[in-house]
Amino acid sequence: MPELIKPTVRLRTSFLAAVAEFHAASDQPVPWFVSDVDPAALTDPGAFAGYVERVLAERTEAGMRTDAGVPMTTLWWAEGGELLGRLAIRHRLTPHLERVGGHIGYDVRPGARRRGHATAMLAAALPVAAALGLTGALLTCDDANTASRRVIEANGGRLLATDGHKLRYLVPTS
Repeated sequence: MPELIKPTVRLRTSFLAAVAEFHAASDQPVPWFVSDVDPAALTDPGAFAGYVERVLAERTEAGMRTDAGVPMTTLWWAEGGELLGRLAIRHRLTPHLERVGGHIGYDVRPGARRRGHATAMLAAALPVAAALGLTGALLTCDDANTASRRVIEANGGRLLATDGHKLRYLVPTS
């Protein structure tokens, strides 16, 4: 059964295969976390270990990415040795993240889509968000992204506003 886990070097091969899938898929834009990695460099086990350490460090103020502007907890949705998806919980929001991004962002690798992983992954992340002090999580999606809308609404998301082509939802964390 899939579960949310901390990023780990154990999934290097599957992570790199997922990155290749995201690059090859033409139905959606490449997620930001994929565009942030150099797959060729990460084939080296030491370089991948450094990447995992950096991602884990982003949970703290000292380790946060400067372009994100907030600490975030990244978790991987995995089963056995296979990475199925990735999820990031932002500990707080900037004005930009209030409009685009929200508290939680998630991606399911193309080969694992349409199997309920995104819905289950978000459901598993809500208690983690609550433990971080979020009583409600703001999630955003494009108004044309029907799959993401269904995921958010299946997890109790209540539509707050529509900003241009973005929908903003509040999802309870408990």
